[in-house]
Amino acid sequence: MEDKRAIFISITVILLLITSIIIARITLKLSKTFYLICGAAVAAIFAVAAIIAIRIHYSTRRKKLELQLDFQGRELRIEYSFLRKVAGVPTKFRLRELEEATDGFRSLIGRGGSGSVYKGILSDGTAVAVKRIDGEERGERAFKSEVAAIASVQHVNLVRLLGYCIAPAGPRFLVYDFVHNGSLDNWIFQKMRKRERERGGCLTWDMRCRVALDVAKALSYLHHDCRSCILHLDVKPENILIDENYRAMVSDFGLSKLKGREESRVVTNIRGTRGYLAPEWLLENGVSEKCDVYGYGVVLLEMIGGRRCICVLEDSKKKKKFQFFPRIVVEKLREGKLMEVVDDRLLEGGGVDERELMRMVGVALWCIQEKAKRRPSMVEVVEMLEGRRPVEEAPDTQMLVLDLLAVDEDDDDEVNGNARMERHHHRRQPRIVQLDRENPSSSTYSLAFTTLSGR
Repeated sequence: MEDKRAIFISITVILLLITSIIIARITLKLSKTFYLICGAAVAAIFAVAAIIAIRIHYSTRRKKLELQLDFQGRELRIEYSFLRKVAGVPTKFRLRELEEATDGFRSLIGRGGSGSVYKGILSDGTAVAVKRIDGEERGERAFKSEVAAIASVQHVNLVRLLGYCIAPAGPRFLVYDFVHNGSLDNWIFQKMRKRERERGGCLTWDMRCRVALDVAKALSYLHHDCRSCILHLDVKPENILIDENYRAMVSDFGLSKLKGREESRVVTNIRGTRGYLAPEWLLENGVSEKCDVYGYGVVLLEMIGGRRCICVLEDSKKKKKFQFFPRIVVEKLREGKLMEVVDDRLLEGGGVDERELMRMVGVALWCIQEKAKRRPSMVEVVEMLEGRRPVEEAPDTQMLVLDLLAVDEDDDDEVNGNARMERHHHRRQPRIVQLDRENPSSSTYSLAFTTLSGR
């Protein structure tokens, strides 16, 4: 803009000088005064032209240097970004970048308890999944430190955390690699897909065995092969993704909990998902890697049966009746009819290996033991699934403690305000869920609650 203005002024001055020469020639003719004016004007014209030429020369040179520096800067940024990815260092994204990548957060692909997940395309063409975290209470420094610790984790069965974004006075975002085939629940449960683009189907028995092993290896890596023991604390089918080769990748482990090697348990205010919480977590005795083992056992049984471990069979005003799938598995195992618990869709093709079924059920029953000390480590789980360790018969468990969040639903809307406050107070306390054993041969049980006193 400045160059254009300078050229315009210079041309205007030259035109004025030429005009003055013409006027002087007409009025003064060929007198000495005319020659003096003409010489001065010509000298001024040459001076202005020289200035214009010099300015254009240096302006052109400056633009070339700017383009060269800009190109070098882009190369350095690309190389720096590449090195950060190789080193596993999380990238700090700007909110505007994520808004452009996700088309203003319109492409919703999932929603969980802690936030929503959107599909996005970064400026370099990388497909990503952007998780928006609402209601995060941790400080910015703690958020960054835990993101850095998790982003350095590299494993073939873990979804890679690319970076994060902290919006000023707003939500926080985690940016993951995008996995095309969606979550495991769409591949083992029979349900209608909510979105047309949502991938799903039915995994074969061999694929389910391979997925079970992939998840076990991922959790074993988090628990035993990282510098700090990383607790996932939300192992469920929705957090297990299936890639284009139908291999499993554990996701949403970014901000779970870091546990020092010298610690046996840690206290956390993070809430897990109902149906997958270990008993010691419900009793507020702290969490450990054995909580992930419990959740993995529940997921393993759900993969075998193609159904949720806790299902509501009857919902009346007086009581609710629930079906607890692990108890059904134990009964069928004792009766020698274990094939009856397998997903019906798998039995149609006859591709279920009964020996593998026995192994997977045995591993799952060990994982869901009520006493955490009885549960195997994820290293031992991997060895049992691979056949390198024998799977002994799991000890009997009373299965008295179940996840409260799975059964403690709100009563009907006719309850008055005082009753609601009292119910809210009791909900915050741990409870023991007892199963009515009047009819032990039935797979349906009534659940009665016994409230424990506060700790």
